[in-house]
Amino acid sequence: MSISIKRNMGFSLIELMVVVVILSIITAIALPSYVDHVRRGNRTDAKSALSNAAQQMQRCFTIDNSYANCSVPTESTEGFYSLSLNSSASTYTITAKAAKSPQTGDAGCTTMTIDSFGRRTPDPDTDTNRCW
Repeated sequence: MSISIKRNMGFSLIELMVVVVILSIITAIALPSYVDHVRRGNRTDAKSALSNAAQQMQRCFTIDNSYANCSVPTESTEGFYSLSLNSSASTYTITAKAAKSPQTGDAGCTTMTIDSFGRRTPDPDTDTNRCW
């Protein structure tokens, strides 16, 4: 007579908890990095919108010899930023402000501007603000 031993092939609670802990640690490390990467990628929406609006202002100036009657779109292409224009006859400043998540949580880069002299803020040459 042979005796057969049945062995359960499932997972124990301890093994399952170890897997849950490992996945939690990986998620805690990876998720903030992923969100930061997405925010940096979405900044191109503001940069593109500001550059296009500045070109539009220059074209308007060549026709009217003034920035006073020029206009720009009120929203960026992807909708992550709202645009506003402050202009006079000889100068303009275009501002892109974060309008929806995840860009509203983008520390230091929620507001970006470009003016008629080509100055951009936050200053792209500083070490702390790498928005541009």
